[in-house]
Amino acid sequence: MASSPPAIRLESAGCLTALGDAPTTHAALLRGEIALRAHPVLGADGGESVPLALAPGRGFDETAPPNWLEGVRALAATIPGDGWGTARRPVFVTSSNFGVGSLYAFRRHGEAAHLAYGTPHRSVEQLASALGWAANVATVSHACVSAHLGLLLATRTLEAGLAERALVFSFDFISPFVAGGFHALKILNAGFPAPYAARATGSIGLGDGAAFAVLARDRGDFTIEAQSLNNEMHHFTANRADGAGFAACLAPVAAAITGRRVWLKGHGTGTLEAGRLECEALAAAFPGAPLVGWKGSLGHTLGSCGLVELALACESIRAGRAPGTVGSDGPGFRDHVAFAPLDLSGTDGVVCTSNAFGGAHAAFFLGHA
Repeated sequence: MASSPPAIRLESAGCLTALGDAPTTHAALLRGEIALRAHPVLGADGGESVPLALAPGRGFDETAPPNWLEGVRALAATIPGDGWGTARRPVFVTSSNFGVGSLYAFRRHGEAAHLAYGTPHRSVEQLASALGWAANVATVSHACVSAHLGLLLATRTLEAGLAERALVFSFDFISPFVAGGFHALKILNAGFPAPYAARATGSIGLGDGAAFAVLARDRGDFTIEAQSLNNEMHHFTANRADGAGFAACLAPVAAAITGRRVWLKGHGTGTLEAGRLECEALAAAFPGAPLVGWKGSLGHTLGSCGLVELALACESIRAGRAPGTVGSDGPGFRDHVAFAPLDLSGTDGVVCTSNAFGGAHAAFFLGHA
């Protein structure tokens, strides 16, 4: 399914990654810096060392209250405006993890204080209280396309005239429980990710991430257009081998922006089959457009990746330069994979994509207002 015009404007966006805020992260990615470091997969309980990218000053093992809370407070303080969570200024919170690390910590150690954040409902309730939001807060979760779903719901709320502004807020902070789950699937291993690189073994990294986007009908330097979602419902983790789900998601975006000169911000986790399918589908839908991905530095920020990378795409357009595919040096699956930074002069905007377990796909076009 795809949303229809008129385009909704992006008034403001920001993020927190292991490299810092959006401007700091963008500058570091342009320099090719890699935030991922080897950490024991189960934290204090040890295990194989795997690539993780932790937010500045944050420990991997859970604390009560969570050690990510201060970073989230600092990010939220940069959101423009007030009255969030009221009738005309709804908040859409997206995540794939919420407080599952706290629930794991409670199960491991029995400290009741962890339960205050241990479920999605309690986690968002505590977050809303800490940030001073009123009660008009919706919660959305669908693995790694969660942030895209929040953006689409916020867009439709504005299009319907039900709000004057909308806030999408996303947070995913990794924990031994989350890292252990990906490690059990063997896609998180001792290897560091090399997105879109044609190599023998695939691997991902995981990273902390939080981000926000303020959407409005009549203010902001950017527009979000042609939002598209497609779910193959194919398998618990895998995509259809023919790449049909990727193509079905990208087709309405390509049709809506015919004639525009674009670059591509892909999902690019470092897995092999999904990375190859993604490359092929993007090359077919947007011939000649260069493709980059940033998870080789930041790690996969899971349900928040769509919003984290939206904020970084905005920084790229403002600066006129986009980071290349950090963590990889080729050869790529296809010739359109860009490993060096891109000069964005002469481009009209970027197609941002995210993909999730089971063949869930999301994409939109970000352009100048």
